[in-house]
Amino acid sequence: MKISELAERTGLSAHTIRYYERIGLMPPAPRNGATHRQYDERALNWIEFLGRLKTTGMPIRQMLRYAELRAAGPSSNAERKALLSEHRDAVRQHVEELIACLEVLGAKIASYDD
Repeated sequence: MKISELAERTGLSAHTIRYYERIGLMPPAPRNGATHRQYDERALNWIEFLGRLKTTGMPIRQMLRYAELRAAGPSSNAERKALLSEHRDAVRQHVEELIACLEVLGAKIASYDD
Protein backbone atom coordinates (compact mmCIF):
# COMPACT_ATOMS: atom_id res chain seq x y z
CA MET A 1 0.00 0.00 0.00
CA LYS A 2 1.11 3.57 -0.59
CA ILE A 3 1.92 5.95 2.23
CA SER A 4 -1.40 7.75 1.70
CA GLU A 5 -3.33 4.53 2.28
CA LEU A 6 -1.22 3.66 5.33
CA ALA A 7 -1.86 7.15 6.67
CA GLU A 8 -5.58 6.80 6.11
CA ARG A 9 -5.74 3.36 7.73
CA THR A 10 -3.69 4.38 10.78
CA GLY A 11 -4.95 7.91 11.30
CA LEU A 12 -1.38 9.24 11.11
CA SER A 13 -0.26 11.78 8.58
CA ALA A 14 2.18 10.83 5.83
CA HIS A 15 4.53 13.36 7.41
CA THR A 16 4.41 11.48 10.74
CA ILE A 17 5.05 8.14 9.03
CA ARG A 18 8.08 9.59 7.23
CA TYR A 19 9.24 11.09 10.56
CA TYR A 20 8.95 7.67 12.23
CA GLU A 21 11.13 6.24 9.47
CA ARG A 22 13.65 9.07 9.74
CA ILE A 23 14.17 8.64 13.49
CA GLY A 24 14.30 4.83 13.29
CA LEU A 25 10.94 4.05 14.86
CA MET A 26 9.95 2.28 11.65
CA PRO A 27 12.22 0.46 9.26
CA PRO A 28 12.56 2.17 5.88
CA ALA A 29 9.86 1.05 3.49
CA PRO A 30 10.86 -0.68 0.29
CA ARG A 31 10.23 1.39 -2.79
CA ASN A 32 8.59 0.47 -6.07
CA GLY A 33 9.99 1.27 -9.49
CA ALA A 34 8.66 4.82 -9.26
CA THR A 35 10.51 5.28 -5.94
CA HIS A 36 7.25 5.42 -3.99
CA ARG A 37 7.25 3.80 -0.57
CA GLN A 38 5.35 0.52 -0.43
CA TYR A 39 3.96 -0.73 2.88
CA ASP A 40 2.44 -4.06 3.82
CA GLU A 41 0.26 -5.32 6.66
CA ARG A 42 3.32 -5.65 8.91
CA ALA A 43 3.84 -1.87 8.74
CA LEU A 44 0.18 -1.34 9.58
CA ASN A 45 0.39 -3.71 12.56
CA TRP A 46 3.61 -2.09 13.76
CA ILE A 47 2.12 1.41 13.63
CA GLU A 48 -0.94 0.19 15.52
CA PHE A 49 1.35 -1.30 18.19
CA LEU A 50 3.31 1.95 18.40
CA GLY A 51 0.01 3.76 18.85
CA ARG A 52 -0.81 1.53 21.83
CA LEU A 53 2.59 2.25 23.36
CA LYS A 54 2.07 5.97 22.82
CA THR A 55 -1.43 5.88 24.29
CA THR A 56 -0.11 4.15 27.39
CA GLY A 57 2.50 6.86 27.83
CA MET A 58 5.67 5.09 26.74
CA PRO A 59 8.33 7.73 26.08
CA ILE A 60 9.58 7.88 22.51
CA ARG A 61 13.12 6.97 23.60
CA GLN A 62 11.77 3.67 25.00
CA MET A 63 9.77 3.13 21.83
CA LEU A 64 12.97 3.67 19.86
CA ARG A 65 14.80 1.20 22.07
CA TYR A 66 12.07 -1.37 21.51
CA ALA A 67 12.22 -0.77 17.74
CA GLU A 68 15.98 -1.23 17.85
CA LEU A 69 15.63 -4.50 19.74
CA ARG A 70 12.91 -5.66 17.36
CA ALA A 71 15.22 -5.05 14.42
CA ALA A 72 17.88 -7.16 16.16
CA GLY A 73 15.63 -10.21 15.86
CA PRO A 74 14.88 -13.11 18.19
CA SER A 75 18.13 -12.75 20.13
CA SER A 76 16.58 -9.67 21.77
CA ASN A 77 13.37 -11.37 22.90
CA ALA A 78 14.29 -11.40 26.59
CA GLU A 79 15.20 -7.71 26.58
CA ARG A 80 12.03 -6.80 24.68
CA LYS A 81 9.95 -8.80 27.14
CA ALA A 82 11.62 -7.03 30.07
CA LEU A 83 11.05 -3.60 28.51
CA LEU A 84 7.37 -4.32 27.88
CA SER A 85 6.90 -5.88 31.32
CA GLU A 86 8.35 -2.81 32.99
CA HIS A 87 6.09 -0.57 30.94
CA ARG A 88 3.05 -2.73 31.72
CA ASP A 89 3.80 -2.36 35.44
CA ALA A 90 3.97 1.43 35.05
CA VAL A 91 0.67 1.42 33.15
CA ARG A 92 -0.99 -0.66 35.86
CA GLN A 93 0.21 1.77 38.52
CA HIS A 94 -1.13 4.71 36.50
CA VAL A 95 -4.49 2.98 36.07
CA GLU A 96 -4.69 2.48 39.85
CA GLU A 97 -3.96 6.19 40.35
CA LEU A 98 -6.66 7.11 37.84
CA ILE A 99 -9.17 4.84 39.58
CA ALA A 100 -8.40 6.58 42.88
CA CYS A 101 -8.95 9.95 41.17
CA LEU A 102 -12.27 8.75 39.75
CA GLU A 103 -13.40 7.75 43.22
CA VAL A 104 -12.57 11.21 44.58
CA LEU A 105 -14.40 12.85 41.68
CA GLY A 106 -17.39 10.58 42.23
CA ALA A 107 -17.51 11.47 45.92
CA LYS A 108 -17.28 15.18 45.14
CA ILE A 109 -20.05 14.96 42.54
CA ALA A 110 -22.22 12.99 44.99
CA SER A 111 -21.68 15.68 47.64
CA TYR A 112 -23.60 18.13 45.45
CA ASP A 113 -26.67 15.93 45.70
CA ASP A 114 -26.91 16.60 49.45
